[in-house]
Amino acid sequence: MKKTLLTVLSVVIAVAVIATMLTVFAGCDNKQDNSTPVELKSLNLNGTKTDLSLVGAADFGTPVDKANLKVGLICLHDKNSTYDKNFIDAMEDVQAELGLTSDQVVIVTGIPEGEACYTQACTLAEAGCNLIIADSFGHEEYLIKAAKEYPNVRFCHATGTNAHTENLPNFHNAFASIYEGRYLAGVAAGLKLKQMIDTGATIKGKVVTAENAKVGYVGAYTYAEVMSGYTSWFLGVRSIVPTATMEVTFTGSWYDMPAENAAALTLINRGCVLISQHADSMGAPNACEANGVPNVSYNGSTEDACPTTFIVSSRINWAPYYKYAINCVLAGKAIATDWVGTLATGSVELTKLGDQAAPAGTQAALETVKAQLEAGTLKVFDTNKFTVKGSKLTECAADVDSDENFEHETNAIVNGFFLESVGRSAPYFDVEIDGITLLDTAY
Repeated sequence: MKKTLLTVLSVVIAVAVIATMLTVFAGCDNKQDNSTPVELKSLNLNGTKTDLSLVGAADFGTPVDKANLKVGLICLHDKNSTYDKNFIDAMEDVQAELGLTSDQVVIVTGIPEGEACYTQACTLAEAGCNLIIADSFGHEEYLIKAAKEYPNVRFCHATGTNAHTENLPNFHNAFASIYEGRYLAGVAAGLKLKQMIDTGATIKGKVVTAENAKVGYVGAYTYAEVMSGYTSWFLGVRSIVPTATMEVTFTGSWYDMPAENAAALTLINRGCVLISQHADSMGAPNACEANGVPNVSYNGSTEDACPTTFIVSSRINWAPYYKYAINCVLAGKAIATDWVGTLATGSVELTKLGDQAAPAGTQAALETVKAQLEAGTLKVFDTNKFTVKGSKLTECAADVDSDENFEHETNAIVNGFFLESVGRSAPYFDVEIDGITLLDTAY
């Protein structure tokens, strides 16, 4: 996932919207001058989820016989990146489940976020692929370029933001409510932090107390995707330890093991007693294991390499989306413009808990919170649970359409909840809430 800033709600995704003129309150710390009134449209979903996977299921064209199905997957890196490995593993699982041959699934790795993606997409289309999927945020503009040239081929982009504004019948975005998975991982981290406080644990010579309970987060960029993720994780931690604070540092890369290792060490040396991440290498987990600092990873378990510090990991399981998109191609149906997988669809998952680091009772606690999230009785971005510059957030301009001039924005707060991944599949929460300190915003 690789996301950018917030955006306006599109009629293309057929989500119920009311055009309401509102004024932005200064409490929302967005990338604009809030002293000037801004025209807003308001999400009108009564705080409930909309299943975007049901949107856009109209006839697309002639059904494809399974024997003639061919799927291409374009990956930024290879399995050495936990992010790309997650996509590749899911595709291999779906290939086996659906009985597709090696000729029907083409996985290409090491494709940069540039013209190389366009060239590779065209190559796959010329090779007979009916469905082409790219996995990295920076692939999007090049995949769109290919989609315009091959209107009979479906192009799906994970983590992108522009499908609902491009309005191409053969170009689609997909994501998942991973902020719920990160919240759950935050709960597990909070339980570990509470255990450390209760037992007087010592990290790097410092006794952990409720007063100095500081956690750290290694992020790639200051994109909305990353901000949504670290905020939801922090809110999960605070649901258990309300006094917790967090420091976040950024590497400026999705995959840079030395930089991620150094970032984690910086946080540890600044007194962070538990670390999580939104970056794709083993850099941060390895730093934690070497220093005895509990760790929550991303995209898969790191327990084999970090047995004493690994608590849990959240991830997006892309298999449900792959199967959905493939079945649309086989049936000649359109693929949703924006698709959001959920806990209920099996798209948002937690790994098995670490045997050594996770406290007793964590699994039962997670099951309780997961049930609340699925039932809608618990909202991750409940504005009663956080403040911005000391005040409750009552309105927030979300740049859902990635409008550089912020001319058309959407109020994402309805009934006291920030509605994430409703205006589009990709996250657009980019609010800087109290309790989180950003050490470096150069990225």
